[in-house]
Amino acid sequence: MDPNRLRGKNVLITGGAQGMGAAIGEHYAAQGANVCLGDINVALAEEVAARINAAGNGRAIAVKLDVTKRADNAAAVAATVDAFGSINVGLFNAGLNKPRFFMDIDEDNWDLIMTVNTKAMWLGMQETARQMIAQGKQAYPYKLINVGSIASRRPLLDVTVYCTSKYGCLALTHCGAIALSEHNITVNGYAPGVVVTPLWEQLDKDLVDIGFKQREGQAYEDIVRDALQIKRVSYPDDVKGTAAFLASPESDYMTGQMIHIDGGWCIQ
Repeated sequence: MDPNRLRGKNVLITGGAQGMGAAIGEHYAAQGANVCLGDINVALAEEVAARINAAGNGRAIAVKLDVTKRADNAAAVAATVDAFGSINVGLFNAGLNKPRFFMDIDEDNWDLIMTVNTKAMWLGMQETARQMIAQGKQAYPYKLINVGSIASRRPLLDVTVYCTSKYGCLALTHCGAIALSEHNITVNGYAPGVVVTPLWEQLDKDLVDIGFKQREGQAYEDIVRDALQIKRVSYPDDVKGTAAFLASPESDYMTGQMIHIDGGWCIQ
């Protein structure tokens, strides 16, 4: 790995306290980036930032960020600029899932998932792009990176609202790429399948609670057996390389793309 691949990149990562966000933050910093880890759990984000700073390559800060609030998104962008001088990359990773069968969806379930997964992504993209535009054009593109999902390409019986929210992430990626190209801002994303993170660990329990699975761990087993060509679930280490590619100069001629990291699920 080139220790300077992301040198000079100042990055805001939402949902940076654990799971994919934390792994990507550490991976970016190991390649020279400075990272602001935004999360509602700021104490946990501070632990990740401390590990990054102790490693001694890129620098890190942690900020409290409720991604559903515009003011918090603007403040996180400002904190990144205050700490590092500018912002070059925004990675919008925060998300959640609460499974329901179609006829069991209520307004609270819809509003929660759509607000955190889709509205919050739009807010983060908009506030980050606003700062990038104010900074003026540079020789290389600014980059917005959206975390999508297999659920933006394959409808799933038990998570209708989550699928809807992730179709929305795909639309934000496409529309943002068109809208922001004149400002030298690219918009791309990556779409994981089953990644072992706290989100998926909770989802595994919830699928039992709604009666879709009989026991914890069955969802993993069924997906590996029936949907994946690579016969294992994935981990944050499986996605961090693609996330680094999208932040690096190697992806400068890409925009409006969603790269699947799903073990072959989408070719079914």
